[in-house]
Amino acid sequence: MSMRERIIAHLQALQPIALEVIDESEQHRGHGGWREGGDTHFRVIIRSAAFDHMSRIEQHRRVNALLKPEFEKGLHALAVVSRGSSEA
Repeated sequence: MSMRERIIAHLQALQPIALEVIDESEQHRGHGGWREGGDTHFRVIIRSAAFDHMSRIEQHRRVNALLKPEFEKGLHALAVVSRGSSEA
């Protein structure tokens, strides 16, 4: 299973309404944490009712906590765009 697939699997705990996981590793070629083959830098765009009463910081902390095992396996950088169910 790829890092992208594992990220998606972990984030299912949030029962996302919408979820997009983008491997941006190639854009970081030569930068810290980059390695051949990618799977190091990702962007997550997620919308979930689980975020409805959380601040943006709390949302990002929740995503990072769910992905802790992936950071331990080589995920170097994560950009998060999160929204609650009623946010535009």
